[in-house]
Amino acid sequence: MLSRLMSSSIRSLDRECNCTVRLLDDSEYTCTIQRDAKGQYLFDLICHHLNLLEKDYFGIRYVDPDKQRHWLEFTKSIAKQMKSQPPFTMCLRVKFYPPDPAALKEEITRYLVFLQVKRDLYHGRLLCKTSDAALLAAYILQAEIGDYDPGKHPEGYSSKFQFFPKHSEKLERRIAEIHKTELIGQTPETSELNFLQKAQMLETYGVDPHPCKDVSGNPAFLAFTPFGFTVLQGNRRVHFLKWDEVTKLKFEAKTFHIYANQKEDRKIILTYFAPTPEACKHLWKCGVENQAFYKLEKSSQVRTVSSSNLFFKGSRFRYSGKVAKEVMEQSAKIKRDPPEIHRAGMVPSRSCPSITHGPRLTSVPRTRRRAVHISIMEGLESLRDSAHSTPVRSVSHGDSFMPSRGQMVDGSEASTSAVISDEVYSPSDSMLPTPVAEHGVEMPLARHLNGSTCSIDEEKESEAGARKEGLFCLRLMC
Repeated sequence: MLSRLMSSSIRSLDRECNCTVRLLDDSEYTCTIQRDAKGQYLFDLICHHLNLLEKDYFGIRYVDPDKQRHWLEFTKSIAKQMKSQPPFTMCLRVKFYPPDPAALKEEITRYLVFLQVKRDLYHGRLLCKTSDAALLAAYILQAEIGDYDPGKHPEGYSSKFQFFPKHSEKLERRIAEIHKTELIGQTPETSELNFLQKAQMLETYGVDPHPCKDVSGNPAFLAFTPFGFTVLQGNRRVHFLKWDEVTKLKFEAKTFHIYANQKEDRKIILTYFAPTPEACKHLWKCGVENQAFYKLEKSSQVRTVSSSNLFFKGSRFRYSGKVAKEVMEQSAKIKRDPPEIHRAGMVPSRSCPSITHGPRLTSVPRTRRRAVHISIMEGLESLRDSAHSTPVRSVSHGDSFMPSRGQMVDGSEASTSAVISDEVYSPSDSMLPTPVAEHGVEMPLARHLNGSTCSIDEEKESEAGARKEGLFCLRLMC
């Protein structure tokens, strides 16, 4: 009898596993789940822990044993998705960035989005011009340490905080000047909202960059934002397609295609190449989910899509969540007392901790941190010169995401590029990388000219040939 009870207890333990989720403030939530538990169960536990109702903007990210990033699918078993032995480690992140953070119903939601965008700024995903960077950093200071106090904040106090991958002493002085003179009296809530409203006007707001190469072998970053599909090369946004213009996303092996209709029913195809087939599939799934979330009117319109022109061939995937319009409608019905927010005060040299599971970058002295970032940048300086030769037209940040943002295609160029920063776009290195293939990236014959217009027949012909190119070695964080 005793042995039967013991064996039953052992079987019960075998059916359970430990799971740790790193939250946006870098605290950790640990729980025990059944091995057959689905992603939705874990996500609901976290949202209950955070007292979060507007939860559809968020997701759980993990990295598989092959170092490939994934979003946890809520309709599937956690253990089967992880492809590794417990304990499992994951991260809570913003998956769908709110198009207008001010429209969020609850302050707790805005605070979590603020933490994510602050993290994006720190790791170089949210890139902007120096004037915008100074204001964003000043908002962070005001939100987390309050009004300037000469007794608490000695000369050079802003230099003790790390807001960006790197910054100059001139920028530090400008941050302190704004914090001292322009933000006095702002509460944390107001400063966080002002930070988000400024950030959402930038070209790189909501960008979760996927490293790829164009057909000429030039490195590029592809991303899906609340407003559409974007391509970043060097310090420019070289392509932007509004979600209404995107008609189809397709991938095969390492090759990713995006189909779009622009003015006068002109059809274009953009083709890029991911480091690995797994990275390309992840890129495709992210695109399918973002398009469904931001473009559709209701979730009943969601359909299963195929990665191939032939429905019975390739991968099939279906977005399983709500769409943005439904989320906003549901948020409007929330009626409760605002939950208490426990803000973590800013600690010098820890403006936004690294999310790596190894030694934190912020534990390195600031001069060393700059050297680390410079070493990452050395292999990427060629991006500025390798970007498209499309003429640059400056775009004011205030108009960045207005309806006129999507640039139409004419006979000579696929899109008008815009300068997004004074520096090359280069999200910082991480110990949770998007993997790099060990073999060369397959490249078709250069019939697609970096997103220039071509016919469907031309696209089929270009897929027939291939040649090998060099390796793209940039790694991105979880």
